[in-house]
Amino acid sequence: MKVSVILPAAGLGTRMGRTQPEKSGTSRKQFMLLDGAPILLHTIRKFMASPAVSEIVVALRAEDIEWVRELLERESLPRPVRLVEGGDARQQSVENALAAVSADIALVAVHDAVRPFIDLETLDRVLAEAAQCGAAIVGIVPVDTVKQVRRNKIRATLPRDRLVLAQTPQVFRVELLRQAFAKAREDGFTGTDEASLVERLEQVEVSVVLGSDRNIKITKPTDMDLARLFLAEETAGLERE
Repeated sequence: MKVSVILPAAGLGTRMGRTQPEKSGTSRKQFMLLDGAPILLHTIRKFMASPAVSEIVVALRAEDIEWVRELLERESLPRPVRLVEGGDARQQSVENALAAVSADIALVAVHDAVRPFIDLETLDRVLAEAAQCGAAIVGIVPVDTVKQVRRNKIRATLPRDRLVLAQTPQVFRVELLRQAFAKAREDGFTGTDEASLVERLEQVEVSVVLGSDRNIKITKPTDMDLARLFLAEETAGLERE
């Protein structure tokens, strides 16, 4: 069963407090350097290490495509990486990338470009679950108490045993995901993740595969310190093998 990984990487990364890519002296989060390489490249390398992945499609801002293409040409990657122009919003970027996946793809895994620490065991488990059920995401159980509020007043305490914090990859049968995007476009609906679009179809129940708190999304400056620690630990583990 062939798998395509979509990496939406067209965002501006405003929570980083910077506005331009590393190649021009400052950086958006997906282009910030981690051990000398852009975070996006670390994420691509991680998926390329999985024999389950057939191809990767990256959605980028138009002005970044040529620079990323040159970056990837120096990598000598074993499988195709296709670059497409993304949209102003994540949903449009993923839909653009979805239109570019190969015709023989069965499953599409959408993954945040700035989550470079997804482990291959979790990837295998969420792919297997989606292959069986049609839709599966990675998620973790919250460790903090979660309050529902209105303005600054608590309205309810939500039971943690019924909550998960959604991560990526989020994996779907390709035709199911296409239907979900078409329905969202028709209704003018904007979701916060791909699963929210699929849920609206009411065709399948989306499964949750337990993830890891190491699968961080690098969105703010303090995340970089943790990312450097995780990368150092991964590198040390590879050296011991």
